[in-house]
Amino acid sequence: MTPEVVEAPAREGMGCIPHEAGVAFRVWAPHATAVHVVGDFNDWDETAHPMQAEEHGAWYADVPGAAIGQEYRFLLTCGDKQVSRIDPYAREVTNSVGNGVVHDPHFDWGDDNFVMPSFNELVIYEMHVGTFNRPSGDEIGTFEDVEKKFDYLRRLGVNAIQLMPSAEFAGDVSWGYNPAHIFAVESAYGGPVGLKQMVRSAHRHGLAVIMDVVYNHLGPSDLDLWQFDLWGENGKGGIYFYNDWRSKTPWGDTRPDYGRGEVRTYLHDNAMMWLCEYRMDGLRYDMTLYIHSVDASGAEKIAEGWSLTQWINREVRERFPRKIAIAEDLQNNDWITKEPGHGGAGFNSQWDAGFVHPIRAAVCQPEDGHRSMESVREALTHRYNLDAFQRVIYSESHDEVANGKARVPSEIDPDDPRGWFAQKRSTLAAAMVFTAPGIPMIFQGQEFLRGQWFDDTRGIDWQQEEDCRGIVRMYRDLIRLRLNRGGVSRGLCGQRIECRHVNEADKVIAFRRWMEGGPGDDVLVIANFANRGWEDYRIGLPRCGPWRLRFNSDATVYSEDFDDCGTTDLTAEEIPCDGLALSASLKLAPYSVAIFSQDP
Repeated sequence: MTPEVVEAPAREGMGCIPHEAGVAFRVWAPHATAVHVVGDFNDWDETAHPMQAEEHGAWYADVPGAAIGQEYRFLLTCGDKQVSRIDPYAREVTNSVGNGVVHDPHFDWGDDNFVMPSFNELVIYEMHVGTFNRPSGDEIGTFEDVEKKFDYLRRLGVNAIQLMPSAEFAGDVSWGYNPAHIFAVESAYGGPVGLKQMVRSAHRHGLAVIMDVVYNHLGPSDLDLWQFDLWGENGKGGIYFYNDWRSKTPWGDTRPDYGRGEVRTYLHDNAMMWLCEYRMDGLRYDMTLYIHSVDASGAEKIAEGWSLTQWINREVRERFPRKIAIAEDLQNNDWITKEPGHGGAGFNSQWDAGFVHPIRAAVCQPEDGHRSMESVREALTHRYNLDAFQRVIYSESHDEVANGKARVPSEIDPDDPRGWFAQKRSTLAAAMVFTAPGIPMIFQGQEFLRGQWFDDTRGIDWQQEEDCRGIVRMYRDLIRLRLNRGGVSRGLCGQRIECRHVNEADKVIAFRRWMEGGPGDDVLVIANFANRGWEDYRIGLPRCGPWRLRFNSDATVYSEDFDDCGTTDLTAEEIPCDGLALSASLKLAPYSVAIFSQDP
């Protein structure tokens, strides 16, 4: 799948580069016959600063006296027509249809020397900047508003936040998957300075920051790149886009031309910008299927799209080995996370459709008899290339809680998304997320039973966090166990899982997690997916001695609606069970999870 593609010649200084005496400007417009740069520095005089033609269709001008903070545009003459364009490399714009702004590349990062946790110790919190901590009224949430919740996120225990796309998009309200200017930061969120300040603060709070990027299409609205220098074929988008059948995506005819060197460099430079200039700790690529395939069938391949991801990911691996590249591909494709040297796309991890769909089905299904424990077992044990951490596992994401689907509590009980059934089964799903091998992720508000569906016009109601503080505590306790912060659950950071107990009739599953094995490492998880409690349920144990109860999701500290079924520590008995010589009997509450381990 790796075609012969000639990369564009390295050309430093695309866009605008401030220097001591002024600003240098460079733009790629191969079909223009003349180009001028206009802006505050020349009173928008259309003839004051002509740009000089360079090789490969680039144009250059150095404007003495131009300064940081001034607005500018490029005026392209194309035969007998003229068109005004925003700089494709603009780091800052006034808005999606406004002007470029000469951005100050310097920023005081202070003592920031943050090192992201190892992939097996990541816990990701996905958020939408505009709604995560939205002020009262109709105001849009900003990066500064996100910062105000960092103490909360730190107490919750997550150690990475994943921002839904924050490049400049059309309008002020959006999911962010309609990027108009991929090098500029959304002005309504606080622009480039606001984002850098937020990242600096996140790092000081021990939080990694992952940026969601959109390279499978651009726009489609407020898109100055469309027929940028007025050239195009077949009524298509011109120099930045495919101009044939490969242009078509579910979001418009705006798939970038991955085979054209300058466009490849444009996307590569954007990825490097987030990692270098903004010190992002990783990138999450939106729907990579549409980068390497024309449509969802995957039948028509785009080989140069595959090689583009290889090029970018190879450089990320070499330059930033601790940063993470995550793909949303959702095709259960091992090649997405194989190394580029072995022919893979080179991502470190990928969102795992093999986990989210069966787990959601298991808890959202109203009838116990229709739950499949075999599907749950397959979800727990699924992995790519024999590496559990090549998958991100979750029960809620922005895609899974919108577009005709709702939050898990609302899917379980639309009439009462904070009732007993919704509490019980949604937290059952969460417990699977934090105990299965993989990189766990939750979506904003999930930890306090956010209901309905995701809407970019409706902010999170933080009063719910107080109302559901017991459920928040449950998430906090699960994250603490997942990261072995008590020193008794190291196995949850490990690769290994063994499901010896899969009771399809009674809807109970039990599995062992371990890294190297032994006391303080082995973790035993028992999950009851049925609306039936047990006073005497027997489970096989891998080792003699006492097994301490570390977590019981039925505990009343998590909800007054729970019963605290009386699950206690276990003591191994010489009674064979589950193919093991030892076992123990325990109490199990309906729709509940119990977690055990031995003292180190």
